[in-house]
Amino acid sequence: MCASEAKPDSSCFFFQKGFAAASFHSKMSTIGGAGGENDSKEEWNEFEWSEDALSIIENIEEQSYQMHPSIKQEEGDGGEGSFAAEFYRCGTEWSCLSPAAEVVEPSHSRNLKQANLWQMWGQNKPSSLSSPPPQKKLKLSQFCSQAASSSPKHNRPRACPFYKRIPDTGFSVDAFRYGPIPGCSAYFLTHFHYDHYGGLTKGWSHGPVYCTPLTARLLTICLSLDSLYIHPLELDKEYVIQGVKVTLLEANHCPGAALLHFRLPTGICYLHTGDFRASKLMQAYPLLANNRVNVLYLDTTYCNPKYKFPSKEDVLSYVVRVTKSSLKKQPKTLVVVGAYSIGKESVYLAISKALGVKIYANNSRRRTLKSFGWPDLSTNLCTQATDTCLHVLPISSLRYETLKDYLKNHANQYAAVLAFRPTGWTYSEGLGRELDLIKPSTRGNITIYGVPYSEHSSFTELREFVEFLKPDKIIPTVNVGNPDNRDKMQSHFREWLKG
Repeated sequence: MCASEAKPDSSCFFFQKGFAAASFHSKMSTIGGAGGENDSKEEWNEFEWSEDALSIIENIEEQSYQMHPSIKQEEGDGGEGSFAAEFYRCGTEWSCLSPAAEVVEPSHSRNLKQANLWQMWGQNKPSSLSSPPPQKKLKLSQFCSQAASSSPKHNRPRACPFYKRIPDTGFSVDAFRYGPIPGCSAYFLTHFHYDHYGGLTKGWSHGPVYCTPLTARLLTICLSLDSLYIHPLELDKEYVIQGVKVTLLEANHCPGAALLHFRLPTGICYLHTGDFRASKLMQAYPLLANNRVNVLYLDTTYCNPKYKFPSKEDVLSYVVRVTKSSLKKQPKTLVVVGAYSIGKESVYLAISKALGVKIYANNSRRRTLKSFGWPDLSTNLCTQATDTCLHVLPISSLRYETLKDYLKNHANQYAAVLAFRPTGWTYSEGLGRELDLIKPSTRGNITIYGVPYSEHSSFTELREFVEFLKPDKIIPTVNVGNPDNRDKMQSHFREWLKG
């Protein structure tokens, strides 16, 4: 699957992680048939991402699948059933959980072993619980109609999920869509992707927002957020906020993305990855190499053994090689790279440098890109589409009919389109790391390559990062809505932490 932007004409509003969210991927088995990813793609391609649609999808993630009947029956007993109900719908603050869930002191933490999520929070999993029954196949229109009833616009405001709160602090992470959160006095934003900043608007007044300087600029440019609430924090610099030592580290995701490291006065350390692509370089971060991390909030977008992406460098080399080969065969080829409002810049920068050509993007995207303060990028942007053969479009525009119409507008210059859709969702197990096995989709003079350029960690990279970090506990932050997914991830975690 590939990602599409919520509002293709604006580079400041979009939706990351697949057609909806990576956490929504498993839900797609109910649309177009079980496991019918290819069937559902066409429906998703025709779907317009409205604010309501995004809200529905986000609500599904946080409210989880339909609660199992046994959970509903136990909800009011104040015991494990109550915990089960809260955990399964992911709609509770950490403080609502059992005191047994508190993190132990560092001196005792080495004796901990990653258990399943019930044990992790000091609970025993009730034997009566099981995965929800298979759901009836739904057409997209039917699905959205049914899901709309659970949208926050139709129900009481959602509570902030516990995995967006940092225990024993007044901090939340990427939790802006819940209104003023009780007990929260500092809101942290890991990066400027809609599924993380959603809820931030011009009228935000619930508390200070902490983020990197680049993300801070985007909040001002794209959302017109009141500067009184924006507090930029430089990377690799320690700050003391409400008595907690806070350090932001490069996340290797999109521009401005950061890992958040919190060290409490008690010595307990939390690391929240936001979205990130783990790399060997992170093992050289002094803060991570020299300090124990007690609890790791982990981006588990691709926490599945089938995802073993090639390196970014290998994918970029492949893209350049394909581009040069295509231009050699047809010099009048228009090269198009699909991108989110931010992210994937390295793909079109690599082509630009290899061909010695400028990069065309619309006014809104140019303004966003220039705010990065990257000379290599800013000096290579051009304002006229006719001045270069390299164009950047929203990734949602990489469809045959759209590209066909786009080519018509440039028919006096170009005879064909070569487009790249760079996203991890294009990866397949059969491909492995053999990029030359990629088969493009071609219709007439339109060719589209799906290339596995991911800005999230592969399964292998997640394992290596966890084995290096050796946290006491791991809290997955993506794909948590399905109990089967949670169990599988916990199984992986236990294996990784054995050493």
